Amino acid sequence: MERDSSSDDEIKQILSMKNVAVVGMSRDPSKDAHHVPKYLIDNGYNVIPVNPTADEILGRKCYKTLLDVPDRIDIVNIFRPSEHVPPIVKDAIAKGAKVVWMQFGISNKMAAQEALKNGIKVVYNRCMLVEHGRLFH
Repeated sequence: MERDSSSDDEIKQILSMKNVAVVGMSRDPSKDAHHVPKYLIDNGYNVIPVNPTADEILGRKCYKTLLDVPDRIDIVNIFRPSEHVPPIVKDAIAKGAKVVWMQFGISNKMAAQEALKNGIKVVYNRCMLVEHGRLFH
């Protein structure tokens, strides 16, 4: 699977944004959808869990959907199968998010085009932890 064509400078600019809603965040410490957000928290990010099956993850209030999040969202970090991405992007547009970031193995061209058309930057098939570690450590 290909990944987006963002330059290192563009990724650094995105990673300088600190309010990250993680859609599909997991309570299971063995899953990337738990480990990656924990890394982000440990590195100064305001991580907002979004998972309809949890009330709290990593000591943070969990929201059922992006639209339920009362805070401003800079980055929507997606840990959901590629075919589930379009409604998440629709909600990201409605929330005024600046970036949609699809983790390793996740890509949806139609959703990406819709986000871009609405002024939202798109990163796909990349891991926030890997990119942060590569560019800032």
